[in-house]
Amino acid sequence: MQTRTLGYTGEPLTAIGLGTWAHGGGHWAFGWGAQDDRESSHAVQAALDSGINWIDTAAVYGLGHAEEVLGRLLKAMPERPFVATKCGIRWDEQSRKTYFSLKADSVRAECEASLKRLGVETIDLYQIHWPRPDEEIEEGWSAIAELIREGKVRYGGVSNFSVEQMERARKIHPVASLQPPYSMLERDVEKEQLAYCAEHDIGVIAYSPLQKGLLTGKIDRAYVDAMDETDHRKTRDSMFREPEFSRILGKVKRLKPIAERLGITLAQLAVAWVLRRPEVTAAIVGARRPDQIRGIAPAAEIAVPDKDLAEIEVLLEDS
Repeated sequence: MQTRTLGYTGEPLTAIGLGTWAHGGGHWAFGWGAQDDRESSHAVQAALDSGINWIDTAAVYGLGHAEEVLGRLLKAMPERPFVATKCGIRWDEQSRKTYFSLKADSVRAECEASLKRLGVETIDLYQIHWPRPDEEIEEGWSAIAELIREGKVRYGGVSNFSVEQMERARKIHPVASLQPPYSMLERDVEKEQLAYCAEHDIGVIAYSPLQKGLLTGKIDRAYVDAMDETDHRKTRDSMFREPEFSRILGKVKRLKPIAERLGITLAQLAVAWVLRRPEVTAAIVGARRPDQIRGIAPAAEIAVPDKDLAEIEVLLEDS
């Protein structure tokens, strides 16, 4: 699989990385419903077998569970992949309620806990998950800079940050990467973040390129109705509710013939579309089962012709 350089770091990341959000299961408010740990493990192995060389996770996914599942696998690997995880969302062990904190002692405690769950001595990419509270960004980023100096973290990245917030962080320590949501259905990052990252040698690792499954072409009303009640898409995501849901399904219906004409799946088209931008280092693709990541991996090598990109642009602009 082709690789692209992650910002100023020089690290070669494959154009697709495996996301483990769903591996946390239904243990928290933004989970994806029940998940079999064995299937998660098989998905990780399938990603590596497909040539993917990095995995993205977060402490809060399943309230530590996704990191624990990944950590058990890493211990058995003779050569582990590049691992990215995140901090900034804590939880109360008894109530299981989450809260945001970027206080220095909180970031440090989270790092130590992630190192333990993952079973590693150093986290390759440690990211602030959300810039909340905004007034604690400098304190949290300074803590990550200190963890880098101590050797517990190799590079620091940010997720869901604005240009103004990245600029504040850069004054303290270089930002290796931005992790923003980016898909055919969510394009705000194109307004200014992509250009800013290119100018300042910040890698971009896009999450949700399939928009939580909507751009696979496999989700309809019956699929949503059958979702586990602990799947946050059913209960918390407006894209899965009317009138937005039907509007999106209309776009998906019009995208399918383009994918068919190119001889690829709609999911592959959606990921290749994100990767068309030179500012994008890689796309994070979540997979609950091995067949899902095997099916998406070929997208890393697909170059969508300009005429098809133009057709997609018109389609996406049509409300």
